[in-house]
Amino acid sequence: MKQHLLLISLALSLSGSATSAEDIKVGVILGFTGPIETLTPAMADAAELAFKEASQSGKLLDGATITPVRADSTCVDAAAATAAMERLVSADNVVAVYGADCSGVTTAAANNVAIPNGVVMVSPSATSPALSSIDDNGYFFRTAPSDARQGEVLAKVVMGRGIKNVAITYTNSDYGKGLSESFSSAYKALGGNISAVAAHEDGKADYAAEVGALSAAGGEALVVFGYLDQGGKGIVSAALDTGGFDKFIFADGMIGQSIIDAIGKPLEGSFGTLPGGDGPNAEKFLQYATQAGFDGDGPFRASSYDAGALLVLAMQAAGNAERASIQSNMMNVANAPGVKIRPGEIAKGLEVLAGGGDVDYVGATEVEFNDVGEVFGTYKEVEVKSGKFETINTH
Repeated sequence: MKQHLLLISLALSLSGSATSAEDIKVGVILGFTGPIETLTPAMADAAELAFKEASQSGKLLDGATITPVRADSTCVDAAAATAAMERLVSADNVVAVYGADCSGVTTAAANNVAIPNGVVMVSPSATSPALSSIDDNGYFFRTAPSDARQGEVLAKVVMGRGIKNVAITYTNSDYGKGLSESFSSAYKALGGNISAVAAHEDGKADYAAEVGALSAAGGEALVVFGYLDQGGKGIVSAALDTGGFDKFIFADGMIGQSIIDAIGKPLEGSFGTLPGGDGPNAEKFLQYATQAGFDGDGPFRASSYDAGALLVLAMQAAGNAERASIQSNMMNVANAPGVKIRPGEIAKGLEVLAGGGDVDYVGATEVEFNDVGEVFGTYKEVEVKSGKFETINTH
């Protein structure tokens, strides 16, 4: 009998030691296929760098590790994104989600799955102004600023370059519509003229008709609020092929190396804006990313790292990885007061929290949440020079 009890005790002891270091699943939902598929791999790498940093520190919840579980949002298919989110939440049982990316699929995944199931989502790139007012019960956050601000910044940049008459085309999505409306309002208020505004659909083989109508209306430049791997690229190619426009103005969805590689020298001088800064914390992130083996200088990579970092810090502040506990601590770790935590300092933040202290995560993008869980943000003004998007200024 004593021997039997000893075996039971030993089994329980071994079981306890095997599970004491918890394996925590976090969803990573991005458009790994679709109109921004060349942007998302590095975004995922950035978020997963934060998860790896926390896991390898040994300081997260007494040695817990994060296992990222990837899913494809497609960027444009709301039904597919909803199904992918449902799998993450119900089948994979993730405790929180980094993503989604494009505004329409983010809205669908949040409203249909994440919010009803009490799962935090932190998007690094969904920028539609409409997301500021969704009924999220405090479960939706974003580390990229609203396009209500980007429209204003870009309008000032365009007018500052002396361009006073433009045509606009936008992808027929929440992202495209919201950004077009924001830019148009701000540009007109500054005295600019808009010769024509027209939506375009992604996935078409030929955009000559759309470009022809925009060109006929006139304009010094064509503003393209689209996606660099689909319709936006098609619009630019058609404009160059037909001679409709030779000067282009972009926002974040059009900024990436793949469009320069596809079109080449005719893009020289094209310019635009995207969220990001160039201060010491941004520079620290670039150096940290390089050490980790990837290029951190690209759209939404810094905001992706920050989204991942906030999730793990919220877990630590809560003392567990339960869904509701993560939600209740997101604001606490993102905002003052507390020890400021910068890129590469997640372990420091975990240690402070474990000791009962507070952290103020500033990260790579100077994170500070407003009352609806989104950031004000800064923007880079970039221009195509010698075959690359180069940062000209910050706003």
